[in-house]
Amino acid sequence: MGENDFAPLPTALYGTVLLLAAISYTILVYAIIAHQGPHSKLRAAIGKDRKGMISMALYAAAVPLAFVHREISWAIFVTVALIWLAPDRRIEDKIESGALAE
Repeated sequence: MGENDFAPLPTALYGTVLLLAAISYTILVYAIIAHQGPHSKLRAAIGKDRKGMISMALYAAAVPLAFVHREISWAIFVTVALIWLAPDRRIEDKIESGALAE
């Protein structure tokens, strides 16, 4: 993006790469849960995965917004990064409570 003066197309492509990474992560999580079966410990820890779903929705919104106002897309990218910068304690909390202990 920087080499192209943050033009709309490279910004949208960057958002697309981020969206595809988020989708891949979600597919991986659900594949692990499916492999673990109906009483998946990961499912108990992840819950509804609001953080992941919000991230995907924001990335999906950022792609077309790059052509409207690219600064909005940048703000969305930073917002998602800040969301994930805050520690995700779901799995750690389950381990500490003994719910994931084998």
